[in-house]
Amino acid sequence: MNGNDERPQIPVISIVGSKSNSGKTTLLEKIIREAKRRHWRVATLKHDVHGFEMDQPGKDTWRHAQAGADVVAISSPQRIAVLEKVADDQPLDEVLKRIQGVDVIFTEGYKHGNKPKIEVYRSAVHQELFSKPEELLAIASDISFDNGIPCFGLDDASGICDLIEETYGVKGSP
Repeated sequence: MNGNDERPQIPVISIVGSKSNSGKTTLLEKIIREAKRRHWRVATLKHDVHGFEMDQPGKDTWRHAQAGADVVAISSPQRIAVLEKVADDQPLDEVLKRIQGVDVIFTEGYKHGNKPKIEVYRSAVHQELFSKPEELLAIASDISFDNGIPCFGLDDASGICDLIEETYGVKGSP
């Protein structure tokens, strides 16, 4: 991309929690379903510090990668996947540049990233909020917080999507 990039900025919102099993994925599933009900085009980006493998050993694309291809893509009438070798963990903004054609991007697992956050807080799992108040767009929790940050119940995907619409002007198209 060059400095004259005219693409409108796609809102990026990180769903974070201080621990695994805090409910991040469950909340994100609910938000995605509500966003799709509103006809939003949604992208998600999951950060996995442990590495991952999408390709199936023995399949053609796996064999291409094993032979040394730096980028392997597969396309079908229903989906496209691109697997790219990288030297090390890429900055969030570098990965986000690859995502286009959506109304909103949700990330999961970028709790140290520089994007607005919705922190998932469950009183049975957490002792205190992980994020700094200025990083937070909202909190999703089973208890209330009186800190000036919008707080939603863990099942209130509709309220969270309302906040995203109001804050970022996200509108879907039927």
